[in-house]
Amino acid sequence: MTEERTHAGRRALVTGAGQGIGRGIALELARRGAGVVVNDLAPERAAAVADEITAAGGDAAPAPFDVTDWSAVEQAAKTAGPVDILVNNAGNAGRVAALGREDFAPFAETSPADWAPFLGVNLYGVMHAVRAFLPAMIDRSWGRVITVISDAGRVGEPTMAAYSAAKAGAAGFSRAVAREVGRHGVTVNCVSLGTIMPEGAEDDPRLARNLGRYVIKRFGRPDDAAAMVAFLSGPDAGWVTGQTYPVNGGYSFSS
Repeated sequence: MTEERTHAGRRALVTGAGQGIGRGIALELARRGAGVVVNDLAPERAAAVADEITAAGGDAAPAPFDVTDWSAVEQAAKTAGPVDILVNNAGNAGRVAALGREDFAPFAETSPADWAPFLGVNLYGVMHAVRAFLPAMIDRSWGRVITVISDAGRVGEPTMAAYSAAKAGAAGFSRAVAREVGRHGVTVNCVSLGTIMPEGAEDDPRLARNLGRYVIKRFGRPDDAAAMVAFLSGPDAGWVTGQTYPVNGGYSFSS
């Protein structure tokens, strides 16, 4: 598919890869020569992206399962077999109509039932996938785990406390696992994203007001995230672990 076959001979699983950011990551890893296991909750989306990759000359297979269901993830690990690269992309940010954040509210007005969907996908989904696919990486003495988090988990966002907590939890979990598995040749890192919009969506005039906090005056695109994931999962990042890399257009800064 490309001359940049930095991932040739590697096999990657990307969760939530049937659309959006996950699709972009799956396509980029395939472009770099990896065989890609395309996960999505919806079988038809997983199959469509896998077909897109194979039609372009790549190697891909669909693997529909729900990351919040431990039994399903455990079975998927047995069915799909070992992978070298795990990208935890599946996430739930709620319904966002023109960034109006329809599913968000001040924390004092929420209940535990409101928190569960955010924690289930963004934290437990990550833990499930890592637990299922990490042992084979340890056995093979090589692996890359990359988890897509959000700047909401780094800086906190009002009305998004449960979502922020889940993403921050995934980052803390990743740092802990990185300390456990580095000696086995496995690296564990996070990519923290600002707002990523599908192609054409940022032209919506209703969204212009939300660009005020961005230094680069556009929303992110799936390929922005995919480029960082490709680096962290590739051969040049073997001495990088336990880190969180913001890809956010300057939405937030930290020392």
